[in-house]
Amino acid sequence: AAGDGPPPAAEVRVFPPVPLDGWPKELAKLQVSGTDLDDPEPPPAPDLTGPVLWLSPQVEMSAGKAMAQAGHGAQLAWWELDDAARTAWRAAGFPLAVRTASAERWDELTTSGLPVVRDAGFTEIAPGSCTVVADHPALRRP
Repeated sequence: AAGDGPPPAAEVRVFPPVPLDGWPKELAKLQVSGTDLDDPEPPPAPDLTGPVLWLSPQVEMSAGKAMAQAGHGAQLAWWELDDAARTAWRAAGFPLAVRTASAERWDELTTSGLPVVRDAGFTEIAPGSCTVVADHPALRRP
């Protein structure tokens, strides 16, 4: 029946930021465009026992921009984790979910002390816009 089994999965590979003329050949030939598709149904609620990258409900982003911001969020979470939490996340295969936060939840998240991605404003959105909050169980305040 529809909805049975695990949800579809995707993989993300993150490269550190580099000047345009220093891009690895794998990146130089890639372009993300034409991927703004409507979801036929809302995604399931994320498993809050694992990391969740919360997208801003207040900032309109293309699919490519949202992917880049999610990658930045994953990096920020990694940098904030201690060695034990990094080891555990790696051993689990780096699971994470990406969801758009509700407006109410977004206000809580951006003041929670969790890592926040703030855009530099070079492309689609205004400088300083909060685009993603990286919510990892090991980073949550009690």
